[in-house]
Amino acid sequence: MYLGDVIGTVVSTAKNSSLVGRKLLLVRRLSDDKVVVAIDSVGAGAGERVYICRGREASFAFSPEKTPSDATIVGIVDSVDVASTDATDTNEKVDEPAAPSVTKDK
Repeated sequence: MYLGDVIGTVVSTAKNSSLVGRKLLLVRRLSDDKVVVAIDSVGAGAGERVYICRGREASFAFSPEKTPSDATIVGIVDSVDVASTDATDTNEKVDEPAAPSVTKDK
């Protein structure tokens, strides 16, 4: 599981029948800036920070339906507090995501 920022959408007209009506989103992982495609289970949108579940457990959000997924958005993050290692600063606030920008490579 990890956090990421929604940076775009994916449109697919030919797909597994269990994916019909499901929104596919592009998410940039906060840990390493890699981009993954995730199925949205909570109504997330562009610019939102989200919580992603990976692997076999990613399909559990759609149970009892058997939905093929390697990454599923299972939460929209309101805030993140990181404990400080400095004794004088008890908590550090993580900045909200900036508006996403997507560029095409030519």
